[in-house]
Amino acid sequence: MVPAPLRLRRDADALVANWRALARLSGAAACGAAIKADGYGLGAAWVASTLAAAGCRDFFVATWAEAEALAPLGLPGLAVLHGVRAEDMAAARSGIARPVLNTAAQVARWREAGGGACDVMLDTGMNRLGLSAEDLAAGALDGLATDTLMSHLASADDDSPRNADQRRRFVAMAAGVRAERLSLANSAGIALGTDYAFDLTRPGLALYGGVPRRELAGAIVQVARPEAQVLQRRRVRAGETVGYNATWAAPADTEVAILNIGYADGYWRGFSGRGRAMCEGVALPVLGRVSMDLIAVDVTGQAVAEGDWLELDYDLPRASAESGMSQYELLTGLGDRFDRLP
Repeated sequence: MVPAPLRLRRDADALVANWRALARLSGAAACGAAIKADGYGLGAAWVASTLAAAGCRDFFVATWAEAEALAPLGLPGLAVLHGVRAEDMAAARSGIARPVLNTAAQVARWREAGGGACDVMLDTGMNRLGLSAEDLAAGALDGLATDTLMSHLASADDDSPRNADQRRRFVAMAAGVRAERLSLANSAGIALGTDYAFDLTRPGLALYGGVPRRELAGAIVQVARPEAQVLQRRRVRAGETVGYNATWAAPADTEVAILNIGYADGYWRGFSGRGRAMCEGVALPVLGRVSMDLIAVDVTGQAVAEGDWLELDYDLPRASAESGMSQYELLTGLGDRFDRLP
């Protein structure tokens, strides 16, 4: 296989450190891991194997295709958040994961197929997925073997009264359901305190270096570090421009490196004129527009040559502020042209 001119360095020690920090903040609750969207872009199998070795026992993906891809790992605590469509039943009955049932129709489908252990999502005000209080009152879950009863916080990254309201609704709805465990908190929810932890927390973003609330800033470390290879070094004379639409003009003769990365790789146009590459601790500003496959950075005074590798500054909170993209988008948008290391 031809080596890619893009590398994504993944720090297993940082991933485990983040999970352990979130587990401590979860108090007595178990701490799971959301590994949907291919482990938030880092590789679900790598994430799951790394965290399972560290002691994580609960994992969450979005679809049965994601669950099937992880079947060789034999994860006993794998759950599929989107429940079961009719098309999913063969995979769901195979036992590779538990469904998280989201509607009365999904509950009925699961029952008709013989039932078995499952999780259930309750809607406590997000109005996205989950059974309603009316569904519960109608007996939708009567006799169901529910492992984890869960809901999802809509505004945990904000200081919103909705958080307490959703918690109150969750407690009220759960009171009428027999389940082994209760789960409400995502990454930001963990930062709200142990009142939101219940029996199981389900962090995602913070595992991978994202900081959804300021309370987590000192506990979470960077996991993903994109690197791009230099395709060309050139001198841009004073007054000349770089890139599409000539948005940057050289104020003086400038040494420029062209890197093999662009918005097709998830290095978004929002980094135009705002992003940075790094060379031995020196920040190298992005010049002009980010294009589909290429960016230009200022390497004046740096010993950077064709074929060298430069790391992109991808501290997620800072990169989010610079690009205007959410930390989630910065992770999950990392494309398949990267060699993911290790």
